[in-house]
Amino acid sequence: MANSVGLHEPVEWLNPDVIDRHRAITSLQEELEAVDWYDQRVAATSDEALAEVLAHNRDEEKEHAAMTLEWLRRHDPALDLVLRTYLFTEAPVVEVEHQAEAEGAGAAASKAGDGSLGIGSLRERR
Repeated sequence: MANSVGLHEPVEWLNPDVIDRHRAITSLQEELEAVDWYDQRVAATSDEALAEVLAHNRDEEKEHAAMTLEWLRRHDPALDLVLRTYLFTEAPVVEVEHQAEAEGAGAAASKAGDGSLGIGSLRERR
């Protein structure tokens, strides 16, 4: 995750919204990394009391990650659309994708945001 720690473009080229989203994304990465670390520690320890404390700490990190993800969703229309498409569904994820594409949601998601890394948008900048 170290590649995402710093900004990749000169700060003077970025507006405050982009910088805040970067802060949130970096924080989300850190929270998810902490969840992974705690999961490993819970699995590795033979001390049940320690495992209970570490599991509690891990679950706190999940709460932090969810809160940050919600902030991002509220500040990124394309992410909002994608999360609304995939989260809390029961069908296999790829099936949800096929359904979304059939309904045109996939195209709408790529056009809704300003942060797409699609090849088409890169070609348009030339």
